[in-house]
Amino acid sequence: MIDRYSREEMAKIWELNSKFDYYLKVELAVCDAYAELGTIPKKAAEEIRQKASFTVERIDEIEKEVRHDVIAFLTCVNESLGDLGRYVHVGMTSSDVIDTAFALQIQDSGKIIKEDLEKTIATLKNLAKLHKDTICIGRSHGIHAEVMTFGVKLCSWIDILERQKNNFEHALEQIRVGQISGPVGTYSNIPPAIEQITCKNLGLKPARISTQIIARDYHAYFMQSLALIASVIEQFATEIRHLQRTEVLELEEGFAAHQKGSSAMPHKKNPVLSENLCGLARVVRANSIVALENIPLWHERDISHSSAERIIFPDSLTLVDFMLHRFNGIMENIVVHKDNMLANTNKFGGIVFSQKVLLSLVAKGLSREDAYVIVQRNALDAFQNHGNFKENLLKDQDVTNLISNEEIDKIFDKQAVLQNVNEIYSRIL
Repeated sequence: MIDRYSREEMAKIWELNSKFDYYLKVELAVCDAYAELGTIPKKAAEEIRQKASFTVERIDEIEKEVRHDVIAFLTCVNESLGDLGRYVHVGMTSSDVIDTAFALQIQDSGKIIKEDLEKTIATLKNLAKLHKDTICIGRSHGIHAEVMTFGVKLCSWIDILERQKNNFEHALEQIRVGQISGPVGTYSNIPPAIEQITCKNLGLKPARISTQIIARDYHAYFMQSLALIASVIEQFATEIRHLQRTEVLELEEGFAAHQKGSSAMPHKKNPVLSENLCGLARVVRANSIVALENIPLWHERDISHSSAERIIFPDSLTLVDFMLHRFNGIMENIVVHKDNMLANTNKFGGIVFSQKVLLSLVAKGLSREDAYVIVQRNALDAFQNHGNFKENLLKDQDVTNLISNEEIDKIFDKQAVLQNVNEIYSRIL
């Protein structure tokens, strides 16, 4: 990859050592809550916070024997605490630690994604301002439709990405929940007040109800927001790929001085970064389906979701972070071929002004059906015979009997077509 990904923040959050760090944060917060309620001495809670430690290597050794990662973690921590270990994990179940720590990992990861989104949106806004008046062709079904500007296209992307940022922030807030409720979530051996205090001190909200786990629809909703971000990035990347085709050549990914596009064909400059984004979007979407399948668990809980989540969450968050970083880099270095954009709007003598001609003939008194036949006849002749639509109109008496040469010139004025671009920009920028 030419833009070797050097950011390590996201990867660090999901490292094994970090996972146990988050576990320890939860356990310490619970001890502090017990101390606040007077259940354990405050001095004991302070000592626990100072002394509690672990190593992944020791946890691995213990887990080989006990076959339970949380028990191995607790055993390792208690080895550093001695008698103080009796105050740790009181009334809790493993999922209290796992799901609350998981929520903290997701929140910290979410901060990175939000920063990525903000940076990418800012890049698009700068480009949109620069290309407000850069004329290009709009397409429907992949076929030339009417004149627009490249800036308007970018405004659409901004609108979409801002909406996904709002969706993501809502999903991130929804999943900002923890639980300290004990087996099957009944608080049988732990007061609800411990959950309230612990979650508050960790920056989380207590789940309204938990069943030994936090319900997985929270997590599925969050994963859907990631899938949406990945999918709209693919939408933008697909557009770049189309516009970089040789016969179009309106946009190009930046091409480094010593970059090579093909082992066989030296002339090649391929949209490889955008193609890469399209492939990665498929992975994120597939992971979101796994999150949906994690919702139906047996009774109050099982652990069929756990093994899948250890893959799909770090992978999807890391991928979306990477995708936003890469897409932002593409847009910061995008090559805009204004001359080709303009040339493409003029193909076949401006057949894309056919609607303007149609409306002008109707305004002169022709029925829409009759006007359509006249305009289509001239447009298709230009298209099929590599001719010139405007010249065809000027030679057609059915047209010139109703519309003067001067009026035809005005119809083909691109600026007149773009008279409402300012209105679009006022909504987006």
